Amino acid sequence: MKKNIILLLLATCAFITGIQATPTKITVRVKSKDAKFIGTGIGGAYVTITNTINGEILAQGLTTGASGNTTLLLETPLRRYQRLTDDKTACFEASIDIKDPLFVEVQVTAPVSRKNAAIRGSVQCWLIPGKDINGDGLIIELPGFVLDIIKPTTLQQVKQTDLVKNTLEFKASLTMLCGCTITKGGTWDADSIEVAAYIKKEEVLLKNVPLQLTDQANIFAGSFTAEEKGNYQITVYAYDPRTGNTGVDKINFVIQ
Repeated sequence: MKKNIILLLLATCAFITGIQATPTKITVRVKSKDAKFIGTGIGGAYVTITNTINGEILAQGLTTGASGNTTLLLETPLRRYQRLTDDKTACFEASIDIKDPLFVEVQVTAPVSRKNAAIRGSVQCWLIPGKDINGDGLIIELPGFVLDIIKPTTLQQVKQTDLVKNTLEFKASLTMLCGCTITKGGTWDADSIEVAAYIKKEEVLLKNVPLQLTDQANIFAGSFTAEEKGNYQITVYAYDPRTGNTGVDKINFVIQ
């Protein structure tokens, strides 16, 4: 009898220790608020999946693929459980071997190639062995714009004698986080987004100047009168009151 109990215990131990880790798939997608998915076109979102218990990185990489269907995402009333994506829509896919349910943190940074505009977001969830999170997968939405001042350039030396009536024109490029185009009357309407600049000289605020969309998509321009030489700073911001999306860029330059 005692021998049988020992054999049963040994068999149970062998069974428990022999349990194999099960590959469990998770699909992660990153979406720009009021826009589309962040993929290859804008440089992707960087995804890190971490074990919340010990901080071990279980998987990491970039979302790749297309930004998705504009009509479906922005113009179509959605039904419950309706798919928002297809096989071409940008995502990061990982397969993680686990033996037991595991609580993980999924952190994303996007767009990863635009450091001044990159936004970080995260969410936590359980992974259960063999229970894949696929289809649309785990969608993390990030707010914001990609905003870049393109004229003047950082620390540019501008000669006052080259200015017409001391007027300096400045320009900025503005897109959604997914790279979607901002135009007059378009899906992302420039007229609904406030774009303006704070102008400082030697750290003193001179004025707040509005920027207007030029005849080129995404490009906004403004100007101000620089009557004195010195060190200047331009801070351009974009703000959409309907969504709360914001973006900022800042440069310093010199007028000689």
